[in-house]
Amino acid sequence: MLHHDKSLAPRLLSKGVLLGGSGMNYPFLNSFSQRNRFAVILAGGDGVRLRSFVRGLRGDALPKQYVKFFNDQSMLEATLQRARKLLPPEKQFVVVTESHFDYPEVGQQLANCPKVAIAVQPVNRDTGMGLLLPLALLNQRQPDASVAVFPSDHFIEEEESFLTHVKAAYDFVERDNSKIVLLGIPPNAPESEYGYILASNRWHNVFPFGAREVDRFIEKPEPILARKLMLRGGFWNTMVMVFKLKTLLEYLRTISPVTYRGFEKIYRAVGSANFEKVVKQVFAQAQPFNLSTGFLETLPVQRGHNLLVLPVRGVHWSDWGSEARIMKTLEHAENGSYDLESSSALFNSLFRRSVAGST
Repeated sequence: MLHHDKSLAPRLLSKGVLLGGSGMNYPFLNSFSQRNRFAVILAGGDGVRLRSFVRGLRGDALPKQYVKFFNDQSMLEATLQRARKLLPPEKQFVVVTESHFDYPEVGQQLANCPKVAIAVQPVNRDTGMGLLLPLALLNQRQPDASVAVFPSDHFIEEEESFLTHVKAAYDFVERDNSKIVLLGIPPNAPESEYGYILASNRWHNVFPFGAREVDRFIEKPEPILARKLMLRGGFWNTMVMVFKLKTLLEYLRTISPVTYRGFEKIYRAVGSANFEKVVKQVFAQAQPFNLSTGFLETLPVQRGHNLLVLPVRGVHWSDWGSEARIMKTLEHAENGSYDLESSSALFNSLFRRSVAGST
């Protein structure tokens, strides 16, 4: 049984897809600005890697993106706040999973964003499948959209600088529709839990904003290899990507025909009475499809000149996929490196728990 906040009811399609407006009417898609830009925030993950950490902190298994680690704000809320600096909320989608509504906090947090369209996937089939829901809806009404994708579990300190790079990526794909742009962070340590992007050494094409063609990806390398990748000028993969909708769908059809057929079924059902049924069927039959390993890693092989990495320098970025990274960020906050007023008490609490657990 789902425990949906009543204030969300007008925006929910029961156990299916939730969108701005009532029923299957999406008026905000008909009144787009001259700069036809949208954002998708991926919040469909179940937080498996941090489940024991969250359980020790809260006593339940609330997915990490909804946990309020500091400043009485969850990672999802921080991501939504960041996205509002870039685009108005009516141009944003959030992808969540139906089971997330078992936790009252989820409905409460989403109710605070009444103009954001929320796509509810029946089950979690990884990032690639989750992205298909908002893309199907956008493709129905606005196929020429430019789309930025944001994971919901990242810590970013210098937000204005980071968003300047996102805007540059929008500009880039709108000048050259064939490109997909990934934001990459120059590593400051040989982090073996991150994915790495190796840029091509070919300089015959000079791209704006310092972007370079992607040569290949290395997912979660061993520490020795991670250090070598640093020395070779590799970048951490933020999974923040920007593309023209038509371009991504064209590449998806080539790289994963099965996934694309699922997308087509959802797309054709948009606005119909059996939309919810079709979404459930597609997700029930689908295999997990990861954006990084299932799509991006193959793209340089099949279309070597169409995937670019845009270096983001001078920005402190962290993917909060592990307890160690969260603790490290909170420790910096405790030392005054970040302006996170309420992080001190939480850090001390977590530190005491960590020490107690190690004795």
